[in-house]
Order: sequence, then structure tokens, then C-alpha cells
Amino acid sequence: MAKLIGTYTHERNENLEPYYSAIGVPYVARKMMSFTSPRLTISNEGDEWTITTSTTLRTVSSKFKLNEEYDEDMPKGALKSTTTVEDESTLKTVSVGPNDTKITRTYTCTDEGCVLTLRHEGSGTEAKRYFKRV
Repeated sequence: MAKLIGTYTHERNENLEPYYSAIGVPYVARKMMSFTSPRLTISNEGDEWTITTSTTLRTVSSKFKLNEEYDEDMPKGALKSTTTVEDESTLKTVSVGPNDTKITRTYTCTDEGCVLTLRHEGSGTEAKRYFKRV
């Protein structure tokens, strides 16, 4: 799991705007979010994990224990989320939001960087955000 822990800078996106559209992000917000270059930090202390995403506009942190449901506050409402470890380099978060919308976020990290794969289960729309390890 040591491969997961670290700080990463954004490099590029794949299919991000269509993904935001699929999950219902309004047009202007979708455009703004697609052009951000966030900094991603994954940390672990004891049983508690933290994933922090920072941009010049805001910082969002999620603290959780593996395999336990937790609430995440999002602009369109709270999500019920559960995060699991797939292997030493992969964290997977499954979230259920308003109207039972299911979203999966998979963080796959290596010594060089991290790929965040976002999937809207209802539409099958998938996006990727690529990060370089600092």
C-alpha cells in the first residue's frame, strides 16, 4: 500500500467533460472543472486514510476507514461512499448519491504517478485524470 501514499500533480485528462455531463454538472461548472489542474494527496495514519484534492479555488478532503461506509459532501448532495484496497497500488471508492446514482473512483498508483479512473455506472461514461508523483 506504500505505492498509494504520496502527493501528485495533475498532468492531463481523458474524457473528463463528458463524464461531468453524465453526472449532471452544469455547463459552466463543467468547463471550469475540466480546466483545473488539481494536486492530489493520498495519506494514511493508522486505520484512517485521507484523499485530498486541491485547486486554486478550493480544497476537498475525504477521511475514511477502509471497508466502512462514510459520507462525502458534494455540491449536488451527500454521497454514501465505501473505499476498499484492491491491491498494494489501487484504492477503489464506490459512491451512491441522490437518485441512487452510482459512481466509482479508482486510484491506481505507481512509483511514477497515479491514474484516477472515474465511472458513472448508469451511463457507462468513464474518464481518467493522470497525475505525476511529486
